[in-house]
Amino acid sequence: MKKSTIWILTVVMALTFVGLLYVQFIYMEEMIKMRDQHFSEGVKRSLYLLSSSLEKDETKKYLREELMVIEPSLFDNSFLLADGQSSDVDMLTPGTTYGFPQEDRIRPETNNKFKKVQESLRKQYLYQRGVLNEVVLTILNESTSRPITERADSATLKRYLKASLENNGITLGWEYAIVDRRGEVVDKTEGYDEATPKEVIFTQALFPNDPESRRCYLNVYFPERDRFIFSSISFMIPAFVFTFILLVVFLFTIVIAFRQKKLSEMKNDFINNMTHEFKTPISTISLAAQMLNDDSVRKSGTMLQHISTVINDETKRLRFQVEKVLQMSMFERQKATLKLQDVDANSVIYNIVNTFKLKVEKYGGHIDAVLDAEVALVNVDEMHFTNVIFNLLDNAVKYRRDDCDLELRVSTRNLPNGRLEIVIADNGVGIKKDDLKKIFEKFYRVSTGNRHDVKGFGLGLAYVHKMVTELKGDIRVESELGKGSKFIITLPTIND
Repeated sequence: MKKSTIWILTVVMALTFVGLLYVQFIYMEEMIKMRDQHFSEGVKRSLYLLSSSLEKDETKKYLREELMVIEPSLFDNSFLLADGQSSDVDMLTPGTTYGFPQEDRIRPETNNKFKKVQESLRKQYLYQRGVLNEVVLTILNESTSRPITERADSATLKRYLKASLENNGITLGWEYAIVDRRGEVVDKTEGYDEATPKEVIFTQALFPNDPESRRCYLNVYFPERDRFIFSSISFMIPAFVFTFILLVVFLFTIVIAFRQKKLSEMKNDFINNMTHEFKTPISTISLAAQMLNDDSVRKSGTMLQHISTVINDETKRLRFQVEKVLQMSMFERQKATLKLQDVDANSVIYNIVNTFKLKVEKYGGHIDAVLDAEVALVNVDEMHFTNVIFNLLDNAVKYRRDDCDLELRVSTRNLPNGRLEIVIADNGVGIKKDDLKKIFEKFYRVSTGNRHDVKGFGLGLAYVHKMVTELKGDIRVESELGKGSKFIITLPTIND
């Protein structure tokens, strides 16, 4: 699959997921708004009902008290019944017969008596209306001067508030406080928090018809309001979770696709490099074999010796390349097969340096070995350990600078906690910061700029990293572009 195709699929799927999440978010937001609005309207209706109930109760109370004082007989005659409903006497009006016979049905001798009864009832009605007016004036003058805690005691207030909220389908726990027009708390429940933001408090005047200077307000808030509102959209949580899982899987798939694409490109480069590396020694051996068919060459001992040397060297070179290719099989196994034994790291490194010195000097370079570790006994596979050091030295030669002589330094020293540190430093071209994170990946090769003589498969450092890890060690690199690199290996030591 082309990289452009992967990018197109990535953009399309990303836009799809973003659109899906946006739609879900907008829907959830609208659900929250509707739920909050419905809740607020229910609370406001409940508080208005509570306020109306308190005013009616106060009116009934004053009517009973005033009528008992002014005319007990009126109260006894059910002017106001126990439930506060008016009796038939409330409807008294002049000219009403109230069940008496019509005048045309009454004998003339009884007409005067009837008129006297009717006049008496009319006077009684006028008197009662005057009593009502007096009661209303009393309510207006005296009720507002009473403390609000007497007009609306906590027990009554809680009972009315609970009933009115339940009538509107609200069963949440609540806290309230009664405040005056200055905002000072007159009475409150134990759980009421005065630091509660005003945005979540519902306010209702307890007696709206009181003068503004004496008016008190009821502040109510619901501690579990947010949880109640969000509970209505809890069904959206699985949708978000599934969408998020799909998004993560999609991103993971895209990352894997790009990694596979990159791996495919690296393998193609590997095949190209391998073909080139094999082509050169094979061509040289083929040419030497053709020269052996020449009679003049076979008669010259010096020429035969030269051709034999060339064939031997190219055969070794070809075998070395084959071995590097075979190293690739190690990366397909989770654990390499090692033949561990106790070896002296100083001794092994010293022999490697002496062998490698000729190659360094061939390029006009110099290599130093500073083996200061007093405890250098390590448990390693000697062949792989040798290959690790050799690969690092070989890379130093490959990535040397042309403007100065190659300088290599190999050193060892002991670290606390029974660790041996091996440092291989050079003054080569160095490594970019972007490449430092990837140099231990298989098939990855650092860009060499204008240098075209650097060959390889991109397996050397990956092999080094795997071997050091298998030997229970660590490896890290410090490098600066244009100033060289330093590879630092630490391995556990074995005390005698």
